[in-house]
Amino acid sequence: MTEVVAALIWDKNKFMICQRPAHKARGLLWEFVGGKVEPGETKEQALIRECQEELVITLDVGEVFMDVVHEYPDLTVHLTLFHATIQRGAPQKMEHNDIRWITADEIDQYEFCPADVEILERLKTAR
Repeated sequence: MTEVVAALIWDKNKFMICQRPAHKARGLLWEFVGGKVEPGETKEQALIRECQEELVITLDVGEVFMDVVHEYPDLTVHLTLFHATIQRGAPQKMEHNDIRWITADEIDQYEFCPADVEILERLKTAR
């Protein structure tokens, strides 16, 4: 099983979503920013590193919002989504095709990675 971390970053009533690059698995689907935990890293360290690499931002990582296990045809992920805030920097598209800030009401307008569906349902009902 692959350990994956992601950030739920809020700006007032909107949260950040990122569109995967076209050439990657699940290309052009939307997701929360994050990535795989490397050997020797804590989940929090991995999330800080991934956000630095992908968006050139420094995060303050908070509590876990929720975690899910999802089986894709090519891998099984254990996704831990953390509440996070941007400490420094403005998000830049170093890897992603696009970045958006959306409200929970706008979730259904985007096609997300299947592993995020359970999380998105919780966000919709948490309003």
